Order: sequence, then C-alpha cells, then structure tokens
Amino acid sequence: MHGRLVTPQRVAIAAVCVAALVVCCGLAYWQWERFSQAGGSFQNLGYVFQWPLFGLFPAFMVWRIRRLDARRRAEEAEAAADGGTREPVAEPPKPVVTVEPVRTPAHDGDDELAAYNRMLAELHARDQR
Repeated sequence: MHGRLVTPQRVAIAAVCVAALVVCCGLAYWQWERFSQAGGSFQNLGYVFQWPLFGLFPAFMVWRIRRLDARRRAEEAEAAADGGTREPVAEPPKPVVTVEPVRTPAHDGDDELAAYNRMLAELHARDQR
C-alpha cells in the first residue's frame, strides 16, 4: 500500500459514500411510506428496492477502482521484475474502412432532383477527405 492508511482524501471519499447511502435509504423509506398509503402503487415499491442500490453504487465504484489500481500496480511490478523483457501487449488492429465513390442515379428528366443528388455526392466526398 502506498502512504498512510488514513488520509483526508480517503476520509472524504468514505464520507461521501456513507452520505449517499444514508440519503438513498431515506428516499427508500419515503417511497415505502408512499407505497403504504392508499394511493401508493407498485412503482413506489420498485423504488424502495432501487434507492438502496443507488446508495451502494459509490462504494462499489471505490472498491472497483481500488481493485483495478491494485491489478495495474501488480502488472507493473511484474514487468519491472522481468527486467523489461516482456513484450508489450499489442493493441488489436484498427479496422480498415473503404469508401466507394457515390454514384448519382441516372438523369430521369428531373433537373432539380439531379442537382440535389450531385450536391449530396459532393458533400459526401468532402466528408470523406
């Protein structure tokens, strides 16, 4: 682990996670009260289950970021232990996009339509450059 176990940043992150959970549980309770009333619906009951999940999401994100950071540090340490002899992971090749020129339809006697099609073909060709 890097540095101290308790830092102001970690305390702030924990406080935000706890505050989010408390607020969202309060909203779940509010939705439960609305469900219990005569005008309550099953939509309110759905929100009762949904709000706590929203409250847990910041804590999940902190856990996930820490896990990914630990994995990255382990890979860096492994690469340093190998002395840099490992080949870097190659990125997958990017797909090659081929664009065929736009062909305008044959002139059917409608000059306005033919001019419009030429304009569209020019715009398309300009976008491809």
